[in-house]
Amino acid sequence: MSRPFIRNLTFQSNDLGKEATIMLALINGDLKGLYEDFFPIVWKVSTFGKTGAYRAQATYTNQFAFSKAQVVNGNVISAGTCVKINDGEKTILTQANDVYHFSPAQSGTSGVLQAVNKTGAVQDLAVGFLNKGDLMPTPTLYFNEVGDESNVKAQFTPILRVYITSDYQETAILRGAIDTPAIWTQNLAALAENTTWNLKRDTATGHYTIVQA
Repeated sequence: MSRPFIRNLTFQSNDLGKEATIMLALINGDLKGLYEDFFPIVWKVSTFGKTGAYRAQATYTNQFAFSKAQVVNGNVISAGTCVKINDGEKTILTQANDVYHFSPAQSGTSGVLQAVNKTGAVQDLAVGFLNKGDLMPTPTLYFNEVGDESNVKAQFTPILRVYITSDYQETAILRGAIDTPAIWTQNLAALAENTTWNLKRDTATGHYTIVQA
């Protein structure tokens, strides 16, 4: 088990020049099966105004958790139940008397988080992270219609990408790659615990950048 860490990120702008909406999602583009077997979930959406100062904050903790996802209109609205899990561990989801239960995490395959569906029916699952004080995790990867006696395996590297787009809501399931390229990509594990980032717009090109304050 890796030592838990926290990353507090602040994104800010001042007299940006044009209103812009940023969307944050944890997307590791190297994962096999991305947009086929599992799908990223929008983490944060924040709008920065044309004039004046704006700020948005996000906190990530590398305490992972599996959850039974509840999906409405393409958004993960809540988790029915969840369990904390760490790298190299697995959990089993069962159901009795209409109550779902994840078993306590146990030793599994090194390098992956694993959940096994033994409910007798197809289930939607998600893996995410659990911040201190939260009862339910923030979902980051969605697994659609996991069959009974099937398992899902997640290799989780916290690659955060920021996009300029107003097309998505928080907790929306991304069924395919974003049309516009990310303006900022960072492995959160490599950052300091607290970092501040400035959102800027080039008036000549209209391109946006994010640079450390």
